[in-house]
Amino acid sequence: MSNDEAAPVVESERACIDEAQRAGVELLLPREVPLGGPRAMPVLRVLPNKHRHMVGAWCFADAFGPEDVTTHGGMDVPPHPHTGLQTVSWLVAGSIEHRDSVGSVHTVSPGGVNVMTAGRGIAHSEHSTPDTVALHGVQLWVALPEAERWIDPHFAGLDAVPTLRVGDATVQVFAGSLGTLRAEVPVHSPLLGAEVRLPAGGVAEVPVGATFEHGVLALTDGLVIGGVPVPVGGMAVLAPGDDLVRVETDAAASGDVVAILLGGEPFAEEIVMFWNFVGTRHDDVAAAREAWMRERDAAEDDRERFGVVPGGEPTLPSPRLPDVELLPRGRARRR
Repeated sequence: MSNDEAAPVVESERACIDEAQRAGVELLLPREVPLGGPRAMPVLRVLPNKHRHMVGAWCFADAFGPEDVTTHGGMDVPPHPHTGLQTVSWLVAGSIEHRDSVGSVHTVSPGGVNVMTAGRGIAHSEHSTPDTVALHGVQLWVALPEAERWIDPHFAGLDAVPTLRVGDATVQVFAGSLGTLRAEVPVHSPLLGAEVRLPAGGVAEVPVGATFEHGVLALTDGLVIGGVPVPVGGMAVLAPGDDLVRVETDAAASGDVVAILLGGEPFAEEIVMFWNFVGTRHDDVAAAREAWMRERDAAEDDRERFGVVPGGEPTLPSPRLPDVELLPRGRARRR
């Protein structure tokens, strides 16, 4: 996925956030943005957020759908670059084909996951498959710690992930670990990514690491955390300290309620994030942008940093850097 926003900004409904805070829940509200490409699909972006930049090492979260692909075209993202992060694709409905410049081709469908580690630099494309009618899911980024930020790029795709029952919920672990279950994809910091699915009126107390902070992202209506309704695309954030995350659903919900549970130890490092690049300082993302724009016009043999995505598609250009230096920032807004 490509982030078209050069400087993430959100206009939240203050009253809603304040009400949740009085109930002891940090509520993040999403904003609608177009997904990059010639036929932009709208997505709801909750991270990075005006009020919080990260949950654990999770630094970016887009929820999309359910989208009628026959009407709106679905996901259609031409080749674009990434550095310093991992992309994680999880679907509730539909399928997306991933192609990248290290030679990986994998179609992710519900129950499976795609994890791409950008490291020093990679390019990839993402397109809904021709048989996809409805597209529904989430795309996430994980910031790599500085010691591993510039490793060689690689890719892992699974067609199935570990599953368990907790209370009324079915939980599928697609990144990191939950109890004894572990998704067989690479991670570079302690974290958790899982889908939690409950019926209307359901309750589950999910056992988690007490040293983790957690975010519960709603993919459907009816999610309730700490007595606070979480709108579609919104996220309830819970501070470290508890070894259970209680997930509830509205009894009036229509069908299953689907949430994404993200967790991780609070990320101690500060990062610079611009477009699809994560770095340690401004010069890192500026150099990545310069290399990408130069390699877009270069012969394939000269694309040393980002390589070539097979298929011959035109690549996405980078937005312009702002005229001011981008400063590193931590997981939460400075107050």
